[in-house]
This record gives sequence, C-alpha cells and structure tokens, in this order.
Amino acid sequence: MDAIIDPFAGAKPGQIIARGVCRHLRAHDFVTLEEFTPERGKRLDVMALGPKGELWVIECKSSRVDFTSDCKWEGYLEWGDRYFWAVDEHFPTDLLPEGTGLIIADGYDAEILRFGPETKLAGARRKAVTQKFARHAAMRLHGFRDPAAVFDY
Repeated sequence: MDAIIDPFAGAKPGQIIARGVCRHLRAHDFVTLEEFTPERGKRLDVMALGPKGELWVIECKSSRVDFTSDCKWEGYLEWGDRYFWAVDEHFPTDLLPEGTGLIIADGYDAEILRFGPETKLAGARRKAVTQKFARHAAMRLHGFRDPAAVFDY
C-alpha cells in the first residue's frame, strides 16, 4: 500500500496560508518568496514579484491573537506597491485595517477579495528590493542544490 504524504506535516498555520497564496499568485504570473527579509529586523511573510516588475507584500495571519500581537505591519508598507492580508475563511476580517488588500487562502489556493491602494515604490527603492529579491531567491536555490553551503541572507 502506498503511503499518503501530508503536504502540511510540520507546517504552521501561517505557512499553510502562505502556500495557498503563493500558488494563487503563480497562476497570475507572479513569483514569490516566503519569509523575505528586505532589511534587518523585518521579515515579510510573502513578497511577490509580478510580470511587470510590481512588488506586493502579503502578511499571513492565522488567528485573532496572531493579528493583534503584530504591531510592526505598517513598517512593511514601504516595501511594496501593494499590501495584502492573507487569512483563512474563519478569520474575523472586520479586524483588518481599511485601505489594505485582502486574500482568503488555504493550503491549496487563494482568492483576492480586495485590492488595497497602489502606492508605487520610488525607482531606487524598487531597484534595490528587486535585486535583493533576486539574490535571495538565487541563494535559496543554491542552498537546495548545495545544502552544505553557508549563506547569510
């Protein structure tokens, strides 16, 4: 008998939401990085790079407590052209701030219910974030190919 593999074994609820978000955005020709660090002290749950160079920040929240304990989300606004919350279907969405995007997700897919306003990044910031995104992605890929390599990203 074939063993059934649980794709969510060991995953935290926010990671499951991020998986569905990344799958959905891939269907819209975006590439994504989970747990992207644009600068020291900031960790974005999902950073998405679109086909026209657009940058989206997606913060995944799995519960009311997860949301209310995070007081640094506004510092993430300056890293993308759009900002979204990604939550599951049971999350109390009335808690989420107006003027932000909303994605409902599970581990398999997602749906964008609301787009927040587009605030285009300045050219120099866009270039720096896009380059860091590319380097981070390349280092992760290298790490998969050569797990013994040591990276500081």
